[in-house]
Amino acid sequence: MSAWGLEIKIDFAGTPTGQTPTNFLSTVAGQGPVGNWTIISDYVPPLLAPLTPQAEPLSSRPVLAQTSPDPTDERFPLFIYQLETFKDFKLTTRLKMVSGLVEQMAGVVFRYQNSSNFYVVRASALGHNVRFYKMVNGVRSDPIGPTVEVLPGKWYTLSVQCSGNQITIWMNDTLIMPPLQDNTFNAGKVGFWTKSDAVSYFSDLSVEYTPEVPTAQMMVNQLLADQTRILDLKVYTLDDQGVPRVLASKNPKNKGEAGGEAEKAALTDGRISFGRGPGTVAVWLPLRDRNGDPMASVWVRLNSFLGETQAHAISRATLIIRRMQDQVTTSEELMQ
Repeated sequence: MSAWGLEIKIDFAGTPTGQTPTNFLSTVAGQGPVGNWTIISDYVPPLLAPLTPQAEPLSSRPVLAQTSPDPTDERFPLFIYQLETFKDFKLTTRLKMVSGLVEQMAGVVFRYQNSSNFYVVRASALGHNVRFYKMVNGVRSDPIGPTVEVLPGKWYTLSVQCSGNQITIWMNDTLIMPPLQDNTFNAGKVGFWTKSDAVSYFSDLSVEYTPEVPTAQMMVNQLLADQTRILDLKVYTLDDQGVPRVLASKNPKNKGEAGGEAEKAALTDGRISFGRGPGTVAVWLPLRDRNGDPMASVWVRLNSFLGETQAHAISRATLIIRRMQDQVTTSEELMQ
């Protein structure tokens, strides 16, 4: 257990070489194609100093590599962790810039909303600097940060801490610039960042964080507590690739999982779907905002009874949806 409350650690050892890790979204900010994010083997220094001088200084282990050499100038390949949203946290990862004719950069995005809105901290081996900036509606702010020695082919540890509106950044455990204050984004996802043709490696991601319970999850918890005929309940929203993903669920481990055609149809077309199992019924419905437009889709599985019709099951599920719509009227409220 972390002092922050919870901790996520990802060392990529569970993904075979040549495969792309699950639970991440590959996307791109700016122009050009998405990156090629895959697991390779590389020699990495140990996280802790060796106990004896005879200890092996490097070991070969799986690392995450962005290997696409596309040189498009305003191209920022992103690899976003999907299973959690973070508000107050400390992220630490190791990164190495390997090659690139146009750029040799590597960094992290945090409080990520979508591919047009996020914060970035990145290092540059060609520019010999570390910079922070934000992307708001696709427009980059002026980057700020110091000139420091950053070399290609060398592993660095980068840490970012967010507490309220304060952002603190370390490189190799040294404070790299004075703490920053910014109110643009108060929560979001985290992920990895590169630019243009930069080939970069990443390893040992950890995020210590204070867990937040979004409004959608609180509604799910309350409905399950109040109505014993509800066997399961999931709320889906679309990610920036148009894939429905679980925002809230009876089982918190479902968060971030991709939905199917029924979930997407409820979100994009407002379509209602129905299914039946032994002693149960399942209904997919749109959750609508104050303007009547779908802001989420809801899958609900209910205890059934002998002779229950499809129309009756949909009517029961609709009452659940109406209760949710009485509590939230915008997608912003749902995500809070």
